[in-house]
Amino acid sequence: MKEYTTEYLRNIALVAHGGAGKTMMAEAFLHFTGATTRLGKVEDGSSASDYDEEEIRRKISLYTSVLPVEYRDHKLNILDAPGFTDFVGEVISALSVADGAVVLVDSVSGVEVGTEIAWRHCDNFKLPRFVVINKMDRENADFAKTYQSVERFAQANDERVVKVQLPWGEKLDFKGVIDLVGMKAYSGDGKSAQDIPAELKDDAEEARLALIEAAAEGEDALLEKYLETGELTQEELVRGLKKVVQSGAFIPVYVAAAGHEKGVGPLLNAMIELLPNPAERPTVVAQGKGGNEELKASNSGPAALYVWKTTADPFVGKMTYFKVFSGSVASDTHLWNQARAADERLAGLHIQRGKEQIAIKTVHAGDIAVVSKLTSTVTSDSLCEKNHPLTVPAPVYPAALYRVAVSPKTQADAAKISTVLTRLCEEDMTLSWHNEHSTRQTILQGMGDQHIDAAVHRAQTKFQVGLLTEEPRVPYREGITRKASAQYRHKKQSGGSGQFGEVHLRVEPFPEADFEFTDELVGMNLSKSYLPPIEKGIRAALDQGVFAGYPLSNVKVIVFDGKEHPVDSKPIAFETAGREAFKIAVHDAGPVLFEPIMTVRVIVPDSNLGDVMGDMNSRRGRVQGTESERGQTIVNAHVPLAEMLKYTTELRSLTGGRGYFTMDFDHYDIVPTHLAQPIIDAHKKEMDAKKEE
Repeated sequence: MKEYTTEYLRNIALVAHGGAGKTMMAEAFLHFTGATTRLGKVEDGSSASDYDEEEIRRKISLYTSVLPVEYRDHKLNILDAPGFTDFVGEVISALSVADGAVVLVDSVSGVEVGTEIAWRHCDNFKLPRFVVINKMDRENADFAKTYQSVERFAQANDERVVKVQLPWGEKLDFKGVIDLVGMKAYSGDGKSAQDIPAELKDDAEEARLALIEAAAEGEDALLEKYLETGELTQEELVRGLKKVVQSGAFIPVYVAAAGHEKGVGPLLNAMIELLPNPAERPTVVAQGKGGNEELKASNSGPAALYVWKTTADPFVGKMTYFKVFSGSVASDTHLWNQARAADERLAGLHIQRGKEQIAIKTVHAGDIAVVSKLTSTVTSDSLCEKNHPLTVPAPVYPAALYRVAVSPKTQADAAKISTVLTRLCEEDMTLSWHNEHSTRQTILQGMGDQHIDAAVHRAQTKFQVGLLTEEPRVPYREGITRKASAQYRHKKQSGGSGQFGEVHLRVEPFPEADFEFTDELVGMNLSKSYLPPIEKGIRAALDQGVFAGYPLSNVKVIVFDGKEHPVDSKPIAFETAGREAFKIAVHDAGPVLFEPIMTVRVIVPDSNLGDVMGDMNSRRGRVQGTESERGQTIVNAHVPLAEMLKYTTELRSLTGGRGYFTMDFDHYDIVPTHLAQPIIDAHKKEMDAKKEE
């Protein structure tokens, strides 16, 4: 593969709802341009894009793959992103390095949930985009109805769409496309042009008029000419169209049937002519040594690489995908990772096309490439020259809200679990993990059950670590509501020196801090030297919990008396006496169970508001208020975490996938008695069973 400089590059993300035909579109591009000898298929696992064994097994894209397409002396880096909601992190990564997007819409289903989500993310990145009404050869294909659904959705987002092509027939009669720019008809893949059939001429003329009006908005001079003459030349039309597409004033609509390679050629031509090269995009503002620094996609600029994806390959090792935002990079260069304070050698640069690797010597500004075996660099890091530090801003990823507890399958897996979870989370910015102290569980968080399932499968196949998953326990806390006193004598006599310790203490609620230990000892009954072991015993009980098996907090303990023995008193005896006296006192101090209460913000279409509010009440949620925004309502509520464990999946089914939510910890509150008692009883049962063992 030859090297391409900035103006001959296009970085284009294919985004859509799952099943709209992104992978087949990428496949058609490769076959049409001669990069592959046959058209692969998703169904039989032969597509260039879905080459991971898990993708082949599930028959859906799980990861973004890069497919460089060479056409008309340009290189189009096609980023085929997944369509399933759980893998939205991959979509965000792809869009963060794209300079334009192609939103595919199924000709039967029209705008779907995944279309809306992808569109929203394109808006966040301010990406110029095309809409392609795909699968025009399907049995129930309906161009007019699908175009209407796109137009309605765009208008709701204050955006405008314009037809650039019309379909030449539809359903089984779909022959190709009518191009409104050159006023020609292209049958099949679109390699040769012919005159527009007579019966479609009037529709084409009418649609072209709307297209010229849209293009005229691109430049004052064009608008003047159009108002005077009512016409633009083809060259002027393309020039104006390029401006309105790149400014986001209009979104052009195309038609295709990628599975049968119809309409592929005209679409590739449009991408080259209308979508921006990296230098035509707004400059990226990076963090430099002395503040913000604007990065232009130019070989002469300072080196700035952004890592948007990393994967572990069992044969090659770690593979790091990067985009050059500024400067150019040659093989065997050393660059500096500012975030990790590490020097990295970029040996063996290559271009990835599906699973095929094509070696390359230089990567120019704006291009996307891969390097293997970097030691410290992870996703979202930047690489730069050591004497010119630059950090490219990373995109914001949605918080992972679907939680599972993971445990190792075998003893051998236990040793590697932390390392593997960290590696998985370094590769995927929407995965995170932590050890939950209060439940003594390892929690893995992702975007949904499919996402977690794919991560667990990846741990097994790529890192050879077996993981078991279960529903996580809620991190409850124990607490007390009033003062109480207790005493305990620990006495053990079994030949030789015995053990003796007696402790009198008082407990009281202490909201200011988790724990405070003090004494009111007077006289000589108990030496202060025994206070540290008493505190040690109490701290052990705090950690393990007293009545439900969860940590106890917000408590103050005052030791006010005790007894000691001149021979038998030892620190261990007071540790035991302190712990047991504390337990007795807690049982008399109005013990309660506290649960985490979350601030939940649910964004739902207005039509689903009633269902969501009703469901929220059934979850013991307290709605704090609602606000409206563009046909959607935002519900703010306080909800116990215990009621939110499966909410990701349940909200999707309530709203047909259109609702989404954010959740943050807010405070702890008392668990109602009827819910707390079963938890306490279950713990007691567990402890009794352990004693019997």
